[in-house]
Amino acid sequence: MKEPAFWDTSALLFLCTNQPTKRDVEELFQLYEIVAWWATPVEARSSLARLVRMSEIDLDQRDKAIDRFEELRTDWTEIDPSELLRNIAEDLPDRFSLRAGDALQLAAAYTWAMQRPAGRRFISGDRRLLDSAEQLGFRTIAV
Repeated sequence: MKEPAFWDTSALLFLCTNQPTKRDVEELFQLYEIVAWWATPVEARSSLARLVRMSEIDLDQRDKAIDRFEELRTDWTEIDPSELLRNIAEDLPDRFSLRAGDALQLAAAYTWAMQRPAGRRFISGDRRLLDSAEQLGFRTIAV
């Protein structure tokens, strides 16, 4: 059985596109079950649209990425929005200089870890978010 880990949207996008990464995300996917934030699909679609606009992927690649993303989504654990999560997220931009979306992602991970992140994995391609997660006590994995 795979160990659960919180996957930031950036890490999930690496599973769905052929963008270069520092680590083999397919290998990480074999090791870690996906835990994701409720709004991750919206953030992922926004990122894919941006990649198309920037000509980094074409429409066919975007469609394949969306299909893979939807496939992954059927098996992941999703962290729903809550009052607690919002309260946690409200403090994170000042504490770690995070944007709203990143604060919500990190708050979702922290909520999933029941505010005891020691030993829990946090996977991301965003250095600032990884640093913030590490300061909260997560074991981070950069992709």
